Amino acid sequence: MQLPLFYEEQSGTDTGEFVLSPDNSRYIAQVLRMNPGEQLLLTDGKGYETKVEITIADKRNSVVTLIDRRQHPAPEATTAIGISLLKNENRFEWFLEKATELGINRIVPLICERTEKKSFRMERMRNITVSAMIQSQQYYLPDLPEPVALKELLKTENYPLKMIAHCLPDENKAGLSAINRKDASRIILIGPEGDFSPKEIEDCLKAGYKPVSLGENRLRTETAGVTAAVLLVN
Repeated sequence: MQLPLFYEEQSGTDTGEFVLSPDNSRYIAQVLRMNPGEQLLLTDGKGYETKVEITIADKRNSVVTLIDRRQHPAPEATTAIGISLLKNENRFEWFLEKATELGINRIVPLICERTEKKSFRMERMRNITVSAMIQSQQYYLPDLPEPVALKELLKTENYPLKMIAHCLPDENKAGLSAINRKDASRIILIGPEGDFSPKEIEDCLKAGYKPVSLGENRLRTETAGVTAAVLLVN
């Protein structure tokens, strides 16, 4: 039987006996009703898998003792998606969850010319990525920075392979799966409802982004993001 996995930010460095977070303590003691002597796994989201044994099962301050720790190898290449914030926050959250489950390493929320909603609840969004990481039994939490304007991203995000999925006709478009290279760090940009503006597309192409297609159908932003995530990691 597989041991339950929990996220503890400091679990990659703690030694000996240590106290779990209040949320994990409550879940272990009240929901799972685990008892002293039972074992569980912790991850810090940076690749460490730590096996511990419960010493004290308390809803506020459960205490565990270190048994073993190992480091999972980091991905050889970064897979990143820059995607516009959405007017419907639930749809962005759905994308965030699925992209994390699929193994995307970096998710950059974008503010584009046609982005309608520009607020971003970082704590909530980060909690979604943590839950998705645990659900999918992974040990690396995707990097999730604060939202950034597209023009700033073009200055700061540098990858060997840079792609943009826009909806305008472009004879130079190739299918994403045709140019995706799993041995190279790569990023793809997904625009807002209404797509990137022509000026934004021009700026991206000048910055070295290759236009790519995600298929014949016109997709919602969050659907395009998940489609891109699947094609990037497979």
